[in-house]
Amino acid sequence: MLFLSSLILSILSSLVVADSVTPESLAAQFSLSTSTSLPFPAATQASSDTVQSLTAWGLSKNRLQNGNDNIAFVDDPFPNSPAPGSTTNSSGPVLQVTYPAGSYSNGTGGAQFVNLWNSTQSGGFQSMLLSYEVAFDAGFNWVQGGKLPGLRGGADPTGCSGGEEADGIQCFSSRLMWRPNGEGEVYAYIPDSNNLCKDKNIICNSDFGDSISRGSFTLSAGQWNHVTLLVQMNNPPDTANGNIELYFNNVQALAQQNLQIRSASNLSINGLFFSTFFGGSDPSWATPDEQHTYFRNMQLWGGNTPSTLSGNKVSSGSRAVGSISVLAASLAVFALAW
Repeated sequence: MLFLSSLILSILSSLVVADSVTPESLAAQFSLSTSTSLPFPAATQASSDTVQSLTAWGLSKNRLQNGNDNIAFVDDPFPNSPAPGSTTNSSGPVLQVTYPAGSYSNGTGGAQFVNLWNSTQSGGFQSMLLSYEVAFDAGFNWVQGGKLPGLRGGADPTGCSGGEEADGIQCFSSRLMWRPNGEGEVYAYIPDSNNLCKDKNIICNSDFGDSISRGSFTLSAGQWNHVTLLVQMNNPPDTANGNIELYFNNVQALAQQNLQIRSASNLSINGLFFSTFFGGSDPSWATPDEQHTYFRNMQLWGGNTPSTLSGNKVSSGSRAVGSISVLAASLAVFALAW
C-alpha cells in the first residue's frame, strides 16, 4: 500500500512538472528571439530617485504619466515567499507602488507609464511576451478590483484605457486585473469583432475594456506571484486570429484566440504598459486604507511573426478601417517619444 501511494505521488509530481511552462520556453516556442530585462538598482531608492531610474526603461515622453510620488525601490518584503513553482528568488530591491487611502483610478493612486521597447510601428514587433512577479501586502484588501501591468501598442500613448475606445487603428492594450478575493483576468481594449461579446469567456463593457476569462487564476497576498502574458497580433488585419495567453506561476491559465486586436497593418506592439491602480472610475472601487504592491524580474521577449492561427474574416458590421484614420495613426507615431 505504501509503495502504491508513493507511485501515485510520483506520477502526480511528473504531471505537474510536465504542465510547467517557463517564459524562456514560451519565447523559444513562439520564436521570440529578441529580449530585454528591465534594470533594477542595487540599492533602495526614494521616489524622486526611482522616477529618475525608471527613465532608463525607455518611457514614452521620457516620463511617468502619473504616480511619481507613489513609487519607490524598497527591500523585498517577502524574501522567503517565492512564487509557487519558481526556481529563482532575487535578493535586490523591488519596485513598490503605493495606493493611498481613498484612491481609485489612475489619477489618484498607483502609477502608470508606457515603455517604448519597440517605438517603430511599421514592421515592429508582431508578438510579445511579458513576464514579471507581483506581490501584494499581507492581508491585502482587494475591494472590487484594480489594474496590473500588461502590454500595449499603437501611436496613441494614452488611448485604449480609461474608457478610450479601441478601434484597432490607433492603439490596443492588454493589462491584467485583480477582482474580489484576488480573482484574476486579462483586461483588454480591443475591437469587439465577430460577436466577440457572445463568447462565454468574454465579459464586455461598452464604455471600458473587455474581461477575458475572469477567475481563471487567483492571486495570493503576502507572497510573490509569477505572471506571463503573450500577445500575438492578428494577421491579416481583417482576420480575427489574434491570440492572448496568460500563464500563472508557470501554468497556463487562459488562452483566447479568434481576436481582432488590430484593423490596420501598421499597428504593432510597443512594450510594457505599466498601469496599476484601484478601479474602476468611481469611489466604490477605492481602497479604504493605504496599500502596496511590489514588482520584480520584469522581462520582455519580442518577435516579428504575428499569429499564424486560423481565423474568420471580420464581418462587414465590424469597425472598418478609414484611410484618414490610418494616416492619423501614422503621423501620431512622432508623438510617442515626445
